[in-house]
Amino acid sequence: MPKVARGDARSKARFRLTWSGRIGAAIVLFWLIVAIVGPFVAPFTLGEFVSDNGFAPARGRSLLGADYLGRDIFSRILHGAWLTLGMAAAATLTATVVGSALGIFAAIKGGWIDMAISRIVDTFHSFPTLMLGLVIIAALGPSAALLILMTGLIYATSVYRIARALGMDIVVTDFVQVARARGEHTSWILFHEILPNAATPLVVDFGIRLSFAILFLSSLSFLGLGVQPPYADWGSLVRENMAGLISGSPAAIYPALAIASFTIGLNLIVDDFAASSGRGISGKIA
Repeated sequence: MPKVARGDARSKARFRLTWSGRIGAAIVLFWLIVAIVGPFVAPFTLGEFVSDNGFAPARGRSLLGADYLGRDIFSRILHGAWLTLGMAAAATLTATVVGSALGIFAAIKGGWIDMAISRIVDTFHSFPTLMLGLVIIAALGPSAALLILMTGLIYATSVYRIARALGMDIVVTDFVQVARARGEHTSWILFHEILPNAATPLVVDFGIRLSFAILFLSSLSFLGLGVQPPYADWGSLVRENMAGLISGSPAAIYPALAIASFTIGLNLIVDDFAASSGRGISGKIA
C-alpha cells in the first residue's frame, strides 16, 4: 500500500541558529560545562572557609570574595550549578514524560477517559504553583527527591494540556485515520504517527518548562524550603547573602546573575527553535 502523504513535523529543513540563538547556546553550554566540571575545578570545597570575616572582598584564589560566613562564593556557585541544573532537568523530564503520556493517551482514547483525566488535571492546575509547592513541602518536608518529583508533577499538568491539544489535532488527520483503517495497533499509531508530529512543540515546551523549573526551585530555596544545608543551589546562595547588599557586598548578585543568564540563554535557543519550525508552536504553548 502506498504511503500516505503527511503534512507533518518531518521537515527536511535543517535547524540553524541565528546570532541570538548562538549567544544563547554559548551561555547554556558554558553553564552545562560548569555544572559537570565545576565541583572538580573549584578552588575550595563547598563549606571551606577562606576568611574570618563575612563578605570579605575578592583576593587571591577567592575570585568573587566570601559569603556571609566567610566561605568562597565562587566555589559555592560552581558546586551549586550541578544541583540547580540537575534537579531542574530531572523535574522537567518527569513533567514532560508524565504530561505527554497522559495527554496523548487522553487524546487517543477520548470519551469518558479523556474527560476524567482532564478534570483531575484541571483541578491541580487551578492551584497557584508556588502555593501548591509550599503546602506539599510543609506537609512532607524538603528533600532533593521530593523537590524533583513535586516540581515534575506540578508542571506535568501544563504539559498535559499541550500534549492533549496536539494529540487532538493529530488524531483526526487523514494519515492517522488511514492507519486505523489498516488495522494498525494504537501503540504503532502513537510511535509512528502521533509522536513524530508532536515532537517539536514538546521539545520547545521542554526548554520553556526547564526555565520555569529553575526559577521555581530557586524561589523555594530563596524561601528556605528548597535545598537544605550543607548543600546549596543558586537560590539558597541568594538567600544566604541578601544581608550583604546593605553593606555593598555583591555576594548575592553573583548567583542571581547565574540564574538569570542561564534562563535567558535557554529562552534565546527556544525562541530560535520555535521560529524556525514554522508550525505555529506558540499557539499551542501557553
